Amino acid sequence: MLAVNLLAPAGLLLAGANAGHAGDAKAGAAKAMMCQACHGLDGLSKAPDSPNIAGQIEPYLVAQLQAFKTGVRKNDAMSAVTPALSDKDIEDLAAYFSAIEISIGKLPER
Repeated sequence: MLAVNLLAPAGLLLAGANAGHAGDAKAGAAKAMMCQACHGLDGLSKAPDSPNIAGQIEPYLVAQLQAFKTGVRKNDAMSAVTPALSDKDIEDLAAYFSAIEISIGKLPER
C-alpha cells in the first residue's frame, strides 16, 4: 500500500511533464543550425565539453535553455546564444532535440 501511495504522485508528475510544452519539432529543426557547432544537428556532441542533447526529454531541455537564458546556469557559449531565443524558439528546439531517437550499442563482452 505504501508503494502505491508513493508512486501515485510520481505518476501525476510524469503525466504533467509535457504540459505547457508544445514545441514544434519541424520549426526546431530549422532553428537548430545555431546548435550544430557544439551539439551537432543530430544532437550528438561535436565538442568534448558539450553534452549530447539528442533524446533528452522536452521539459528538461526547456528548463535548461531557460536557465541559461536567465543566467541561472552559466556557460560562455550558451550565455551568448540563449538571450536571443524567444520562449517559442526554446520550445521548438526542445521538441526537435527530444524527438531524435538514439540507440545504445551493446558493450563488448569481457
